[in-house]
Amino acid sequence: MSKPEPISVLIVAPAEPLVGGQAVQASRLVEKFRDDDEVEVGFLAANPAFIPPLQKIKYVRTVLTTFRYILSLLVNIPKYEIIHVFSASFSSFLLAPAPAILLGKLFGKKVLLNYRSGFLEKHLTTWPKSTIPLIRKCDVVVTPSRYLVDVFEKFGIKARSVHNFVTIDKYKFETRNELRPRFLSNRNFEDLYNVGCTISAFARIREEFPEATLTIAGSGPQEQELRRLVGELGSAGIEFVGTVPQKDMPGLYAKADIYLNSPNIDNMPNSILEAFASGTAVVTTNAGGIPYIVEHERNGLMVEIGDDKALAEQAFRLLRDKHLAVELAEGGRSDLEKFKWESVRDDWIDVYRSI
Repeated sequence: MSKPEPISVLIVAPAEPLVGGQAVQASRLVEKFRDDDEVEVGFLAANPAFIPPLQKIKYVRTVLTTFRYILSLLVNIPKYEIIHVFSASFSSFLLAPAPAILLGKLFGKKVLLNYRSGFLEKHLTTWPKSTIPLIRKCDVVVTPSRYLVDVFEKFGIKARSVHNFVTIDKYKFETRNELRPRFLSNRNFEDLYNVGCTISAFARIREEFPEATLTIAGSGPQEQELRRLVGELGSAGIEFVGTVPQKDMPGLYAKADIYLNSPNIDNMPNSILEAFASGTAVVTTNAGGIPYIVEHERNGLMVEIGDDKALAEQAFRLLRDKHLAVELAEGGRSDLEKFKWESVRDDWIDVYRSI
């Protein structure tokens, strides 16, 4: 029996070094499919770079980026069968996915919308006329979690889920038999990720464990505000390390024993999967799609959104009960099978073949 012809797929997504889950997952997907006999993959950056001095001029940057992006779509879309479009929400949906969807359909291509924002319900509720008709033009809608599938269903849009994947071989699982109060936060400094809640929880933790440390990886518009909060709380032991390249993330998780995560809105954060792969115990708020991957007291500990006191109390449980931390880490490790490339790869091939 002869092998089926490879499917040609153009992935349209933000490119690194732009920080965020979309860029990370897109680059991983392209890297894996370039070595796959069943897929001929191409990549088109939704945030193309151009002359560096012009990138610093706000409106000029937007106009030139959009022009270059649309020109690249016009040149590249005709070469592929399937246009796989990564998508966030609100204005970024109109700037990047919308042109790719419209031009893909204009050229008669199959269009796959890979919607990845935890703001989905608010997006569809507040921008229905500019968003829902465009989404309905797509041949298939895919999300990284059942949570977003359920949200789409509320609006009468059928979607299916294909998980994010973690390159587990780059992470070393280590059992922490003696848990130390070494904490890690790895989220961008934006309102939705509420890193301030993590800092407030850590200040409470330091009162009980003065030797505790918190490494904060990330960047964003709230950095100065967060640094001021650290000063106001008088919380020593906190280190801001900036944006950490993906290749260095395994080392960061290896140095931490507990991962603190306190978003107000979320979907399916890669950072939790990376913690699972490292054996780092997870304490998180129950925002958005997180309860779809974290089960309280089985593979992590969860608290209500914005409750820094509860976040600290759950961290105390781990520090006082070393067996609990080991059990949670093993629970996270056992769940990683469905997030391995081999499983996710088959799901993507199935989606591509089905359209």
